[in-house]
Amino acid sequence: MRRPDRRVLPTIIGVSVLTTLAANTAVLVAHGQDGTPQATPQTSQQRFVAASGSYQLSPTAIAPLGKRLSPHVMVAAPGSLPPAVIERVRKIKGVQGVEIVDAVQAMVAGKRVGLLGVDPSTFRKYTPKPTAQSDALWRNIAGGDVAISFTMGNDGGVQLGAQIPVGGKQKQSTVRVGAYATMGIADVDAVVSHATAQSLGVPASNAMLISAPKLKTAKLIKDLRKLLPKQARAVEVSPKIDYPEAKRLPNANGQVMTARQVQTVIRAAHTRLGWPYVWGGESESEGGYDCSGLMQYAFARAGIRLPRVAADQARAGWVIPFSKAQPGDMLIWANDPTAPGYISHIALYLGDGKMLAAPRRGTVVQIQNVYTRNMRGAVRVNPRLSARVAG
Repeated sequence: MRRPDRRVLPTIIGVSVLTTLAANTAVLVAHGQDGTPQATPQTSQQRFVAASGSYQLSPTAIAPLGKRLSPHVMVAAPGSLPPAVIERVRKIKGVQGVEIVDAVQAMVAGKRVGLLGVDPSTFRKYTPKPTAQSDALWRNIAGGDVAISFTMGNDGGVQLGAQIPVGGKQKQSTVRVGAYATMGIADVDAVVSHATAQSLGVPASNAMLISAPKLKTAKLIKDLRKLLPKQARAVEVSPKIDYPEAKRLPNANGQVMTARQVQTVIRAAHTRLGWPYVWGGESESEGGYDCSGLMQYAFARAGIRLPRVAADQARAGWVIPFSKAQPGDMLIWANDPTAPGYISHIALYLGDGKMLAAPRRGTVVQIQNVYTRNMRGAVRVNPRLSARVAG
């Protein structure tokens, strides 16, 4: 289960949202106190938010949750977005909301992740319902904590409540992990307040989320390009997964894998059996693999480019019912209780009710019986589409 593709902030490559800004982009570092990921976190659905007793924040420190908005487009740039440009975007007909954030690619617990600096009172309405509704979570962030994604905590081993050093070359600070809270943006695994972000040297106001539910996203992005500074980029936040009509799956002209490619993928995946699960792992040099890193490795052996994370890999073809799955298809699950519907786990189907997977931290790459709890179907990989999604 891999954190959403880390190669995205704000040079925004392909469909990803966060990537390296430029050669001079700030890069932050966060490790456990001994330089390794922290101990096993609490995973009960009732314990996603750390106690905030160390902060004397009143309940009114954070504005109540208003009407929730879905973010459709993210814009990011190497430097601050001009206020005049932001105002022009707000006035586009059909735009319901614009949220300004600070964005950078960071190193957290030894892994490169997307980090946002936000206004807790306003940003919360752009997040999934369980995250948005937690007043305590947003008070923790306002008080100086960092919220990390559920997968980073659960599979990355960063402990809820742990004090972790965060810093760049010039500045460092110790930040408490105050919540597990997936934000629904595939490339964001860490969120802090604007004040904390600025203390860490994160570029200020260099990104924005745009909610425009009645506009065609492709046209909105095209129109935005005419307004944005030259180095700014705009991408769709959560592209839809393709669920085709029954009996309409293409079966030729490069639209699906060949029998030889299927065999190559399965053989390649078998060579990784016994390798440790490593959150963010995608190669031998990292000592192991996570679920989507394993998929990327196996499909690459057959000449097929997959995007890096499960949420994007689910869009590398057509999602079909598990009952129609064939060997070589990928199986997908939405296991993250803080972002219902978000694809957070993926595995390779072998046939006969068996799959090959990197299950979770503390396990190894293994063959398992397929389970259907939280399953969202099977992905019939389209090599051409996959290459476009990978960027």
